[in-house]
Amino acid sequence: MILPQHLNNRFQPVTSHVRNTSQMVDCTGASVLVIHNDEIVSEEYWGKHSKSLNARHIQEDSQFHVASVRKSYIGFAVAYAVHKGYIHSIDDEVVKYLSVENDELLNQTTIRHLLTHTHGLNTRDGRLFREFPPGTSWAYRDCSIDMLAEIIRKTTGETIAEILSEQVFTPLNFTETGWQDEPTEKLVDVIREPNDKFWSASNGTDGDKKNMYVSTRELAYWGYVHMKQGFINGEQVVPKEMIKLATSIQSPILENKDLPQNGFLWFVKDMPARKTEIGELVPKGSYQILGYTSVAVLVIPQYDVVAVRMFNSYGSTPGYDYLTDIREFGDVVMGCVGKLG
Repeated sequence: MILPQHLNNRFQPVTSHVRNTSQMVDCTGASVLVIHNDEIVSEEYWGKHSKSLNARHIQEDSQFHVASVRKSYIGFAVAYAVHKGYIHSIDDEVVKYLSVENDELLNQTTIRHLLTHTHGLNTRDGRLFREFPPGTSWAYRDCSIDMLAEIIRKTTGETIAEILSEQVFTPLNFTETGWQDEPTEKLVDVIREPNDKFWSASNGTDGDKKNMYVSTRELAYWGYVHMKQGFINGEQVVPKEMIKLATSIQSPILENKDLPQNGFLWFVKDMPARKTEIGELVPKGSYQILGYTSVAVLVIPQYDVVAVRMFNSYGSTPGYDYLTDIREFGDVVMGCVGKLG
C-alpha cells in the first residue's frame, strides 16, 4: 500500500506541536505524519534511535514501540472473530469462552465490557479481583487485554498476529508492522527508567504481548484503512462491517457521563466527556488511540484526515500532562483542517 505524497505547510502547526512535545518528554527521536484527502501532506522525522553517539537517525523505516496502540490491532482481531461468527455476540459473557479459577468473579462480565474498559477487573499479585460491578464505571486495566487475546485464540484457532497478517498486513504489503522478539537496526530504542513498573519485557510473536513495533507511515496507513472502512485501491480489502464494529461506540450507558467512550478498544468521540483523550474541537465520529510512549493515531473521517505522532519515550516526565497534550494534538489538527476550508 502506497499513498501519493504531496507535502505542503498547511499542517505545519501539527509538526510544531509534536516537536514541542518531544522537548517535554524523555525521547531521542520523534516523527509526525498527516494524511489528508488520500495524500500524505506532512511527514517529518528527527532525532536518533537511542542515546548512543553513533545511533541511527530516525527515518521512514524506523519502527517505534507503540505500547497500548497495539490494542487497536487486538480490537481488529475481535471484530474479525465477531464478523466470522466465531464469537456470537460481544454481549456474550466471558465465562462462555474462558474458565478462570473463580468463575463467579466474572459473572455478568461480557466481551463488550472487556473491549470498552468497563469490566471492573484488576489484578493484584497475579490474581484477579473486582473493583466495581461490570458495566457501571470505566477503568483502564490490562487484564482485559489478556482475556481478549485468549478468547481470540480459543474461538478462531489463530493468533492475533496470524489474523492481522492474513487480513491486512499481507494483502496491503505491510512490512514494518509486527511483534519483535529480537532487536534490529530499524527498531527504535525505548527510553525508560530501568525499573518502570509498567514496562513489560515479555516476548512472543503471536500478537498478545506488548512488544509491537510499527513505522510512522504504516501506523498512518493503519488509521487510513479504518477511515476508508477497508476499501483500498478500488478493492474492499477488509469487510467494512468489521471496521464499523471496531470504530463505533460500543460502551454501555454509564451514569457518569464524563468517562471516555470506546469502540473495540479505540477511543471514540461521541458526547462531550471530561476524561476523554480526544480534543474538544475534534468532531463526533472521530477515533484515536494513545500509547504509553505517547505514540498516537487520530482518525477524523468527517474531514478525511489521519494524523500520527511517534516518540520513543516511555511514561510521563515530571511536569508533562499527557492528557492535556494529546487533546491539544487533536485540536491543532482541527485548526489546520479549518484553514483548509
